[in-house]
Amino acid sequence: MLINLSNHPCEQWDAPQKQAAQAFGECVDLPFPPVDPAGDEQYVAQLAEEYRRRVHQLAEKSADESVTVHLMGEMTFTYALLQMLRVDGVPCIASTTERMSTDLGNGQKEMRFVFVRFRNYFNI
Repeated sequence: MLINLSNHPCEQWDAPQKQAAQAFGECVDLPFPPVDPAGDEQYVAQLAEEYRRRVHQLAEKSADESVTVHLMGEMTFTYALLQMLRVDGVPCIASTTERMSTDLGNGQKEMRFVFVRFRNYFNI
């Protein structure tokens, strides 16, 4: 099972990303939480602990023994949760993209992100 903890639901991924995700099994969305920018470190740690529990609850419901978390979002929350999941032995991956930029004039740009691959956080 792949638990997608990001702001981008699996069903909205492009074909190459969906194909790459198949290697992990069923993709289940766990929407990324809104992280209060005024929150302190204790707030972030508590939020990360809540999501750690949610990840484990989803993993327990999975018929597949292998669970990986795709984790992308606000950096301090992501880091805190990664540290917790690492201790728990839960593999975590990031999606890498190529940024395609188009200058629209008048100081505006259009950004498009093209999926390249998944990268393991813990084997770096």
